[in-house]
Amino acid sequence: MEVSPSSSEDTSDTSQQQCSFSISDNHRLYLVPFRWWKEAEGGCGDPDGGTKKKRGVLYDALPASSLYAGPMKILNSIFKSDLAFNLIKKEEEDDDNYVSENNGGEDRDINGVSGRNYALVSADMWLEALKWHSESKGTAKASEDDMTDVYPLQLKLSILQDTNTLGVRISKKDNAVECFRRACKIFSIESEVLYIWDFSGQTANFLLNDNSKNTKDFPRQPEQDILLELQVYGLSDLIKNKDMKKDDVNVIKGSLKMNGCMSMRSEKGSLGLTGLQNLGNTCFMNSSLQCLAHTPKLVDYFLGDHRKEINHDNPLGMNGEIAMAFGDLLKTLWAPGATAVPPRTFKSKLAHFAPQFSGFNQHDSQELLAFLLDGLHEDLNRVKCKPYVEAKDGDGRRDEDIADEYWQNHLARNDSIIVDVCQGQYRSTLVCPVCRKVSVTFDPFMYLSLPLPSTSLRTMTLTLVSTDGSAQPNPVTVSVPKQGKFEDLVNDLRNKCSLGNHQTLMVAEVYNNHIIRFLGDPADSLSLIRDDDRLVAYKLQKDYHKFSQIVFVHQQIEKQAFGLPLVACGEIVKGHDIRDLYFKVLKAFTIKAKNSSTENNGNMPTEDEDEETKNESCSDYEIKFYLSDDNGNVKGCEIVMDELLNSSELTGRVNIVVCWSDKNKMVEEYDQRLLRSPAEIYKPALFSKRPQESISLYKCLEAFLKEEPLGPEDMWYCPGCKKHRQASKKLDLWRLPEILVIHLKRFSYSRFLKNKLETYVDFPIHDLDLSTFVAYSNGRSSHRYMLYAISNHYGSMGGGHYTAFIRHDGDRWYDFDDSHVSPIDEDRIKTSAAYHTQFSLQSKSWLAAM
Repeated sequence: MEVSPSSSEDTSDTSQQQCSFSISDNHRLYLVPFRWWKEAEGGCGDPDGGTKKKRGVLYDALPASSLYAGPMKILNSIFKSDLAFNLIKKEEEDDDNYVSENNGGEDRDINGVSGRNYALVSADMWLEALKWHSESKGTAKASEDDMTDVYPLQLKLSILQDTNTLGVRISKKDNAVECFRRACKIFSIESEVLYIWDFSGQTANFLLNDNSKNTKDFPRQPEQDILLELQVYGLSDLIKNKDMKKDDVNVIKGSLKMNGCMSMRSEKGSLGLTGLQNLGNTCFMNSSLQCLAHTPKLVDYFLGDHRKEINHDNPLGMNGEIAMAFGDLLKTLWAPGATAVPPRTFKSKLAHFAPQFSGFNQHDSQELLAFLLDGLHEDLNRVKCKPYVEAKDGDGRRDEDIADEYWQNHLARNDSIIVDVCQGQYRSTLVCPVCRKVSVTFDPFMYLSLPLPSTSLRTMTLTLVSTDGSAQPNPVTVSVPKQGKFEDLVNDLRNKCSLGNHQTLMVAEVYNNHIIRFLGDPADSLSLIRDDDRLVAYKLQKDYHKFSQIVFVHQQIEKQAFGLPLVACGEIVKGHDIRDLYFKVLKAFTIKAKNSSTENNGNMPTEDEDEETKNESCSDYEIKFYLSDDNGNVKGCEIVMDELLNSSELTGRVNIVVCWSDKNKMVEEYDQRLLRSPAEIYKPALFSKRPQESISLYKCLEAFLKEEPLGPEDMWYCPGCKKHRQASKKLDLWRLPEILVIHLKRFSYSRFLKNKLETYVDFPIHDLDLSTFVAYSNGRSSHRYMLYAISNHYGSMGGGHYTAFIRHDGDRWYDFDDSHVSPIDEDRIKTSAAYHTQFSLQSKSWLAAM
């Protein structure tokens, strides 16, 4: 039974308060025929695993109006279309005597199932009873019809004041149409009496908890509701006997969408096809959990008696709480008749032991998976007292002997189901570039994080602008390595622009008609530049640093900036020097200049024509100049043309706002097409559709295992040189695990931004052969793997959504999208959204068990 608020994050003020009891997700309540339960109990003793039979608590079901006007009666008057009744606790009565006195219920149907006497049992009790009935029919396991005959009902309970009475309300809006229709037939109490026996003890807990609150310090609040989900089983025959339409039965037995979860109970092997509710940005958690919850051997392990291996004394563990929470959740996901599960208990435990995952922000599913694998290992570590082990130098011994020694040392401290199936070993070789000292170590790994190498080129468009007015701005398109550096961009620009030896480029990013930053570090990654960024390359003299560099921003008085920011260099003494520089660089945008350029076969106007244009411009326009900061905020008063300027304000880069009193005049004289904002780095409309980059998983493995120098921040202390050296490092796969988790490094981080690679990685589904990548066979004849799970991330770094594709029931694939579970064709599971993949050693045996 799931007992939970409809929304744990809903803090809105409502007249009807709701509460929940601390009942773990796997303790479901089942409503079953009373006779069906008693037959199993009589045949196998206590189906709950004990020797003593359970005593039941008997309730009479009566219309809500039969009692005083309590909360449920009031609610029933408001929600007239809802089903409401009261459960009144009877005095202690032996259920065996009750069966005998009532001859098992005179209103039984032909199958011996009582139609008016029901039993409430726990999930474990129901499973044991189901097993007994299946064996009594001569079958080894529950039949397909048993699995399809389970469906959920959402109920609200209210403890009625001063009575041993539970008010029950079943609402249309909380249940699927067919489920609510069934409930109306099952709980029909207008014409005949209905009795419910509670063998689970949960209703008594509700009443006990309520009575314990009825004190001076904790007055009872009759308006509170208990929200719970009830699983109904074995009552289809009753409904058919009450003239249920055949089509309605087929709807329930077929594919029925209930409470946001696609349930396909009629399919063979439907166990495990259970979604996880999104509690608020928890799709990252749901995706990783579904991948683990469908991992071979881990499923068998956690569905079995895993608690006997809980290590409560491990200081590196979490007192077994993460393992127990995961095990309970996995049992719930694999329970017959399960609907979408709200993983609140697990989320609470996760936030307690890993505060980085607390709250309701989006997180990385791979980071969650890594934490969970490590946490499960420590909680289930069979080693109670870890011995101290010291790694020894190879001293010329064989790698096989050194690797075995490292592995045995590792097992002496780490021994769990996670180590058994998920951990491998790789060889790390370091070579000193000076003395050539070689160091070999063997380290365990839980997963492989593979880079996504890229050899393709990236198309980038920038706007080239002169700083002396000698040429009109024009877009320049270059091709650079996708994972290249800023110096690659500048070098290609130089070639495209035919720069002279005395010229250089100043590249800036423009946003909202302002320069927001200048790019200058040659080592900066081009991945920092997004497709919708706008870059301008200003062409200037190499000795520009000897002069003031003026950045002009156009603005109409009391309005926002407009047009392309301009840059000019020169000596500045008085205000008119700034004005002259402005009109000098602006001359390339004049319509006269454009016409003259056309008439002169592309050449710009002569110096005399330029001087004439400048004088006309200066006299005709009402323009004001102001000093500003980098954000375009004006500093001080208007610059006076004939006054000397403060030299301290004119060093380096100077920002000037140019205010036009009449923009219409500027529109008449200057080409607005040339002045408009620069082009985007990449605009799909300007080019043919950009092809999706594709790379094989094997290429990613090669990039991961290739030899490369350590970074300056990862210097290695060479025992030969007795100094830190930038050694070369080479990794090799040495020992492969039974379950191989491969993480694709799609996300890159820098000081400025995060970036996601959308590269399509082509990976085998049925035959991932790693034989050529393993340095040592370790006695294994095959290193072939079969894909069984994919965690997908759709969207960008700023947001997005996680799902999972899971192989289930042989070669069938399913899309687990939070609460929704639906089939998906195998040819659709490979996408550029794949983030981490999980493989199992190639074997058909585990698939048959899933």
